[in-house]
Amino acid sequence: MRAIGAIGLVVMMGCAASDNAPSPDGWRGVRLETSLARPDFTLADTNGDSFSFRERTHGTLTLLFFGYTNCPDICPIHMSSLGRVLEQFPYALRSRVRVVFVTTDPDRDTAERIREWLDSMGRGFVGLSGPIDEVNRIQTDLGLPPATTAPGSRPGVDYPVGHAAQVLAFTPDDSAHFVYPFGTRQEDWVRDLPRLLEEYGAARDANR
Repeated sequence: MRAIGAIGLVVMMGCAASDNAPSPDGWRGVRLETSLARPDFTLADTNGDSFSFRERTHGTLTLLFFGYTNCPDICPIHMSSLGRVLEQFPYALRSRVRVVFVTTDPDRDTAERIREWLDSMGRGFVGLSGPIDEVNRIQTDLGLPPATTAPGSRPGVDYPVGHAAQVLAFTPDDSAHFVYPFGTRQEDWVRDLPRLLEEYGAARDANR
């Protein structure tokens, strides 16, 4: 079993990818040594309304990713892969999964831009934004590195943003037990998402 601390796997933009090898028990994600509690933060959604992450996603399988819409590779690949995979699932399963994207580039990622970009990736994805200091605080609390930009970068000018490349999977028991690094394939998501709901949804139901 591959295991990492919470979160010892720090993968910055363009630096590394999953080896795609399943663990001995068949999981395609990377298991955390210590599970993460579903975080409690509030940011603005693409309608300009406050979105309380813990409250609005409670009891669901929530795939949380920090990135930006001008990203040339990691972000569109992660989001489009998830969109294609979720379209394959029946509604009963798909309705229990939420994808939440938090921008690490609020200077360029307007609400309109995020909404247009996410709608091109998959149905019903949630887009959130807030001051970069707040977004970085949330990432730090989750054990992720803060987003970084090149010195002298200016709003409106094309520049890369360094950011963590993994998707955090918060299961219905309101904890993250696995993360999914860049390189996770659609077949990996197809295998793991129903299993996450089955195994960790049962834990949620038992605690009701």
